[in-house]
Amino acid sequence: MPATVPSSRADAADPVEILRALIRCPSVTPEEGGALAYLDALLSAAGFATHRVTLTGPDTPDVQNLYARFGTRGPNLCFAGHTDVVPPGNAAHWRFPPFEGAIQDGLIYGRGAVDMKGGVAAFIAAGLDFAATHGPGGKGERPGSISFLLTGDEEGPAINGTEKLLRWLADRDERIDHCVLGEPSSRAALGDMVKIGRRGSLSGTLTVHGRQGHVGYPHLAENPIPGMVRLLAALKAEPLDGGNAHFQASNLEVVSVDVGNPAFNVIPAEARARFNIRFNDLWTPETLAAEIERRMVAAAGNEVRFALAFEARSSDSFLTAPGEFVDVVVEAVAQATGQRPELSTTGGTSDARFIKDYCPVVEFGLVGTSMHAVDESTPIDEVRALARVYAGTIERYFAVFGR
Repeated sequence: MPATVPSSRADAADPVEILRALIRCPSVTPEEGGALAYLDALLSAAGFATHRVTLTGPDTPDVQNLYARFGTRGPNLCFAGHTDVVPPGNAAHWRFPPFEGAIQDGLIYGRGAVDMKGGVAAFIAAGLDFAATHGPGGKGERPGSISFLLTGDEEGPAINGTEKLLRWLADRDERIDHCVLGEPSSRAALGDMVKIGRRGSLSGTLTVHGRQGHVGYPHLAENPIPGMVRLLAALKAEPLDGGNAHFQASNLEVVSVDVGNPAFNVIPAEARARFNIRFNDLWTPETLAAEIERRMVAAAGNEVRFALAFEARSSDSFLTAPGEFVDVVVEAVAQATGQRPELSTTGGTSDARFIKDYCPVVEFGLVGTSMHAVDESTPIDEVRALARVYAGTIERYFAVFGR
């Protein structure tokens, strides 16, 4: 059943009710599922200027996105997130239906409760309170603008989502000054971690060429497997780096090795290995690829015939250096949760990798332990606490950066 917009502002500003409405929208990527339509109506009614943007690309599904802004003057503090979710799997394995938004024993259950409709609901509630205070019926001059950047393409290819939506904004001279991404950043307790950067990601495929033949006549064949073992050993022999003050050491993981050979009496023609590197800001994708190739050439010598190919879509590492903006978020977290968060760059990639090209970005959200799992759930008290964090962030932000 499509979600309905709450009839009063008090209802609309309750992040738990907003979250329940969002969970009831079956927005399995790339389907919009009614989630963005619900938020569009909610924000429009509160005085936000909203834009529904459908983005397209070859060989990828069309994706709906939403940008909403309250206010016209700067600075513009943006909250970013996604409303698409991963599939729930077998619904029979869930304690409650995955798109019901059931509440039991202080927990709200549903696909996307943590990743990341809970974060979206919390910052929407904080934004509605800001709009009520600074709108026509409220008190006080608007100190700037707040905006929401919402995509339906984060769990999927991430091609027709945040990256293109940011370009769409730039083409219209729409400026975002700072951004908070509401991904589930907390590790064990709400408030224990704020992400101020992310490692980059580079994936590659190493192919070692041989010559197929009978195992009984090895002199007539060329086994690629010893060469593959040699090259993989060279990849892991020396650390890529030792890390630095804000980043762990870069790490290479071999994720598959395959020869495509089911027979015991055949020497395969080639061996193929796939690997991924999560790297810090000592590297770019280009310099890292060059280092991997250098190691392979040195290890292969004239004895191993190989080919090395890197995936076209890589992501840079980035860091939002500690300073006034990071302090704004940290102090809001501390006041609302009682925790002094660790500043971290750990974990995988996120849409922050796109946002960082336009403005400083940090990530803060719920505890992520149940995301993508059966019975994904989060405490309703923590959803409300997260809304207080975001409200405190807005208040502190304009106290520091407002004009």
